[in-house]
Amino acid sequence: MRVRWVWAFLDLPAAGYEEGLEFWRAVTRTRVSPRRGEAGQFATLLPQRRDAWVKVQRVGGPGGIHVDLDVEGPLEGARDEAVALGATVLHEDFEEGVLGVVVCRSPGGFVFCLTRWHPEEHGEGQVRDGQDSLLDQVCLDIPPSRYAAEVAFWSALTGWAVQDVDSPEFERLAWPDGMPVRFLLQRLDEDGGPVRGHVDLACLDREVEAARHVALGAERVGPGDGWVVMRSPDGHAYCCTGRHPLTGGAPPG
Repeated sequence: MRVRWVWAFLDLPAAGYEEGLEFWRAVTRTRVSPRRGEAGQFATLLPQRRDAWVKVQRVGGPGGIHVDLDVEGPLEGARDEAVALGATVLHEDFEEGVLGVVVCRSPGGFVFCLTRWHPEEHGEGQVRDGQDSLLDQVCLDIPPSRYAAEVAFWSALTGWAVQDVDSPEFERLAWPDGMPVRFLLQRLDEDGGPVRGHVDLACLDREVEAARHVALGAERVGPGDGWVVMRSPDGHAYCCTGRHPLTGGAPPG
C-alpha cells in the first residue's frame, strides 16, 4: 500500500454543526466548499491557495475525528493489507461499480478510511509558507495496554518508520515530503477504552494563537509542555503546539 495523501476529517455533531463548521473555517482561515452527500453532510475546507487537506462531516452522536488515507492503486489490495495487519472493515462504498471508500477500525478502535488517490486533485501541494498557524497533525491518544500494538499497526499500514520524540509519552511516524498531515502517537496515563484522536495546530506563537481561538469561541483548557490544550465549540479537545508551520519543528527563537 502506498499512501499518497492524508486527510484530517473533523466529525462534527449534528447539534451545533453550523457553529462548529464556522469555527473550524475561521481557525484554518479557509472557505467551505459546496456541501456534498445525500443530506449535505460533507464539506471540504478550502485554503486560499494550493490543495485542501481538511474535511468535515455532520454526524450523529458526539463526533470526533478520523483520517482518510488516499492510496494508490485498487482499494481491494489496500483493504486486504489493512485486514492482514489487524484492521476490521466496517463498511464499503462503491462509485459506479468501483470500490471508492473502505471504512475501517484499527486494532485499538480508531476509525479511518481508505480512499482512492486522485492525483489531479493534488497537483499543487499543501501551502505551508507564510502561515502563523496550520492544522497539520493528528495525534492518536492510545491507552497504555494498546500502545505497542497500535503504534506497530500504523507504522506497518503507512510504511512510515516510528521516530522518538525525546519523551516516554510520545512517538511519531516519519513524515514524508509533501504529506499534509503528520501522525503523533501519545501514550495515555489511563487505561481502558478505544484509541481516540485529536488534531494539533503548528503555531509560531501558541499563546497568541490560543487567544485567537478563544475569541472565535473555543475554551482554553490549560497549558502543556510546549502546547496549549483547547476545547472547540463542539466540545472536543485539540492543541495549539509550539511548532513552525513551515517545517513542523520548533519555531525560531
